[in-house]
Amino acid sequence: MFQRFVALLALSASLMTFAHGQEAQTTQTNLQRVKLSAGMYQIDAQVAQTPEQRQIGLMFRKEMPQTEGMIFVFEQPATQCFWMKNTLLPLTAAFVADDGRIVNLADMRPLTEESHCSEEPVRFVLEMNQGWFAKKNIKKGAKLGGELFAARR
Repeated sequence: MFQRFVALLALSASLMTFAHGQEAQTTQTNLQRVKLSAGMYQIDAQVAQTPEQRQIGLMFRKEMPQTEGMIFVFEQPATQCFWMKNTLLPLTAAFVADDGRIVNLADMRPLTEESHCSEEPVRFVLEMNQGWFAKKNIKKGAKLGGELFAARR
């Protein structure tokens, strides 16, 4: 009897985790999008601006096109720290100042709780597939363009 109870609890927990993963995937694909540029390269970025959207981020996503990313928008500049719990894709985070300047870049391994933080207070963090910035030779100090940054200059 006890074994059945434990098995039922385990099944219930796994179904809840699956349901949350499905809900997160639905939420993150319906986000507003914004066009950004990095030099001659164009980025189609989903915008995560509410606390819930930022918390879910790219969790549970199995793939992301190379020209797409997700930009996290915060209310005010602060030291922003990100981790990869429940995130399946290897990502690079660009911590971005109000004027579009990349403050620093951090490669992040999937499914880890290692913290990656901005080197100075920022309002934006752009996540792209890992290696995207390196392949395009976009480094710390480069400027991103787009309406999101133009409004704050």
